[in-house]
Amino acid sequence: MSRALIALVVASAVSTSLVERAPAQSPAPAPQVPANLNQLMRGILYPAANVVFAAQDQNPADVPRAKDPNMATDPLTSVFGKWEAVENSALALVESANLLSLPGRKCSNGVDVPVGNADWAKFLQELRDAGMTAYAAAQAKNQEKMLDVAEVMSTACAHCHGRYREKRLADRCK
Repeated sequence: MSRALIALVVASAVSTSLVERAPAQSPAPAPQVPANLNQLMRGILYPAANVVFAAQDQNPADVPRAKDPNMATDPLTSVFGKWEAVENSALALVESANLLSLPGRKCSNGVDVPVGNADWAKFLQELRDAGMTAYAAAQAKNQEKMLDVAEVMSTACAHCHGRYREKRLADRCK
């Protein structure tokens, strides 16, 4: 019994000394934000939203695959097409809210994206919620729900665009 206790104490001391000697991790580098807001919208949000919106008019299950689905530029006809493309696009919208919240991103007019504004945070949450609503409908493969999704997404987009985009270029993001 005493040998077991001694072994336990020694093992504990050794593991503690190893933990104490472990080098401290350096802080993570600040995320890079190479795209301005307009580029992010055109490169990620706009194409992803179009895939989601397309599902209200045509059942993604009925979209034929491209001749070479591995090279398809239309996500619905690609190797990851049909309802999976709608799911992926919905999640891209959710994840893009994180990209829109990174400090250091600029609007196309050079003004900082207003990540500190309370309404900006609210609009990003609306985007996340709309994306998750779209994701749930796509997972259910429910085209009727996609009509509701389109309304939720349109409303979320309109709130942010009405406040920040529908202005002269020089006044955007202010």
